[in-house]
Amino acid sequence: MPRVLELINELAIFEKEPDAVEVTLKDLKNDGFGAHPKFTCFVVEINNEVEGIALVYPRYSTWKGEVIHLEDLMVSESCRGLGLGTILLDEVVKYAKSLNVKRVSWEVLDWNEPAIKFYESKGAKIMRDWDVVQLDEEAIGNYLKNL
Repeated sequence: MPRVLELINELAIFEKEPDAVEVTLKDLKNDGFGAHPKFTCFVVEINNEVEGIALVYPRYSTWKGEVIHLEDLMVSESCRGLGLGTILLDEVVKYAKSLNVKRVSWEVLDWNEPAIKFYESKGAKIMRDWDVVQLDEEAIGNYLKNL
């Protein structure tokens, strides 16, 4: 998991959010491998070094039922273009099928054209008419203060 955390930080830098990562190594270990795992993490290695990750977790759709959310699919910058992203996405889709889920969903930044083209080439539908909505920790607190 130390290398997974490094890749998460690399992704944050790529996505122009270098200070956004709050998750710790301890969090990843506890949440991924504790008594009640909260996520499944696929990794791809080159020469015994993790060079890519795909982190998924279960969700529930009121329209579809059980679905899987792909939080991040990330390949280290030095290994992009080697087919590692395809290997990871293949495993995620196989995993989803093994669970009989109705959908795999994820977000992609609208400016990340290489990722968009990659996902479209795999048959994914980019739903550009939907916006991501979030309440961060501070906003949750502010919301509750106003109840």
